[in-house]
Amino acid sequence: MPGTHSHPVHADAVLTAQSELISVEEAGRLAGLLGLLADPVRSRILFALVAVDRLCVGDLALALGVSEDAVSYGLKLLRTAGLVTFARKGGSSTTRWRTPFHIRCSNTVCENSCRSAARGLGHDPAQRRRFGAGAGRP
Repeated sequence: MPGTHSHPVHADAVLTAQSELISVEEAGRLAGLLGLLADPVRSRILFALVAVDRLCVGDLALALGVSEDAVSYGLKLLRTAGLVTFARKGGSSTTRWRTPFHIRCSNTVCENSCRSAARGLGHDPAQRRRFGAGAGRP
């Protein structure tokens, strides 16, 4: 095992942390996804598409208050990552979430929230400080 810390202070906590870790490959994919979503235009595009399912570039630009060029570029990156799909009908085209990914994201957020709640996150004062819950806030 790398490092100089050869014995755990809290062996059970180390084992629990190890069992909950994602793989290095998954962490790399997650880091790429988070980097992609770090742009305000791209993240807002996804939220807009959750609200109304499909929008064309012009309507997305109006909804976000940005240029069509900014939306087009954001959509290009989101399509390349497989997060949204693109469909042409007649003379117009629309973009929407790639449904299975959308559902997986929602399920993952819900599962992680439920798991944290089950562990009592927010009841331990040290955890409350770590995650920003001040006195009097749950």
